[in-house]
Amino acid sequence: MSFSNLDTLYRQVIMDHYKNPRNKGTIDGNALTVDMNNPTCGDRIQLQLQVEDGIVQDAKFTGEGCSISMSSASMMTQAIQGKKLDDALKMSKAFSEMMLGEDVDTEELDMGDIESLQGVSQFPARIKCATLAWKAMEKGVQEQ
Repeated sequence: MSFSNLDTLYRQVIMDHYKNPRNKGTIDGNALTVDMNNPTCGDRIQLQLQVEDGIVQDAKFTGEGCSISMSSASMMTQAIQGKKLDDALKMSKAFSEMMLGEDVDTEELDMGDIESLQGVSQFPARIKCATLAWKAMEKGVQEQ
């Protein structure tokens, strides 16, 4: 597949997650809740995690923001469900490295659609948009 076709595919995946977000909503009952925002662009997210025995049983988010931040939140909540907290943190580290333009083996970590965000690394002003949900997840895990 050519770079142009791959870029188009990635854009379609990002827009699909933006227009049809997965796991958007709130968790009923006991959930770890983290509120974060990006003051430079106005993105804001509330992330909720339901963790039992060190495994993310459920992850949901609400918020407002650009297509990059909301798509990233949708992809992240899909990717971490059913994962051990340590694995979710490894995924977050790998995602941060990807945003810095480093090569990351996304298949080893089973990161789903997240690879489609790798082009964001070419736009430094948008990196904080892409990492907002991930930073919220890291904060929530540390506060647990």
